[in-house]
Amino acid sequence: MSTPAATRPARISLAVRDSTTMLRRNLLHARRYPSLTLNLLLTPVMLLLLFVYIFGDVMSAGIGGADRSDYIAYIVPGILMMTIGGTVIGTAVSVSTDMNEGIIARFRTMAVYRGSVIVGHVVGSVLQCVASVLLVGAVAVAIGFRSADATAVEWLAAFGLLVLFGLALTWIAVGMGLASPNAEAAANSAQPLILLPLISSAFIPADTMPGWFRPIAEYQPFTPAIETLRGLLLGTEIGDNGWIALAWCLGLAVLGYRWSAARFNSEQK
Repeated sequence: MSTPAATRPARISLAVRDSTTMLRRNLLHARRYPSLTLNLLLTPVMLLLLFVYIFGDVMSAGIGGADRSDYIAYIVPGILMMTIGGTVIGTAVSVSTDMNEGIIARFRTMAVYRGSVIVGHVVGSVLQCVASVLLVGAVAVAIGFRSADATAVEWLAAFGLLVLFGLALTWIAVGMGLASPNAEAAANSAQPLILLPLISSAFIPADTMPGWFRPIAEYQPFTPAIETLRGLLLGTEIGDNGWIALAWCLGLAVLGYRWSAARFNSEQK
């Protein structure tokens, strides 16, 4: 039987209210237990400082730069994307914890919108991704990153790309969390989200890699996203990377959503 039209606004209001409550719950958990978020944030920050201050002069010469500042400009877009990959690992762990500690069973007995738990995790994760990117970006600016040539529209497009990429990886992380038997397994299964940037164009151009290794760097989601972000912020050539990055984001978001919905619905039966 279809839902009467008069009840639909009430159902939407209930869904928004419950999702907002779950979002608040997840943000409170992140505030009370900041160690996981801090540990995940330390990796991109330490890599940024390591590559800039230890390898910066050598790496700058390798990409044809004049000094360390050129390599700072090159590496920051890749570090920002890596930050998103690291942040969503915490989402996979959080989802797995919820599914295995009985809280979902408690919610089942209450008048709570069914999908609000997942919506709360997704929105909370995207907000944490944005906060993490801003924090790492602030560190990058503090050590010398500048983007004087980027227009307001390009800055807005760069921010939109980061949010969309964070949303796509969040849905994948939610699916990993739902499919994992425990939090440790969820953290392990999500490790590729922070390892893939290491074999992308984040640190060196993909065309300088060995021939047998280059396809791994080129045909993955991080490289076109990094090159698009680099083009928006630094004015380098974007080419087809913009469309490819957008296709990756939409494809991963749809895949992650369908996977997560299927796993969550099967758990509710």
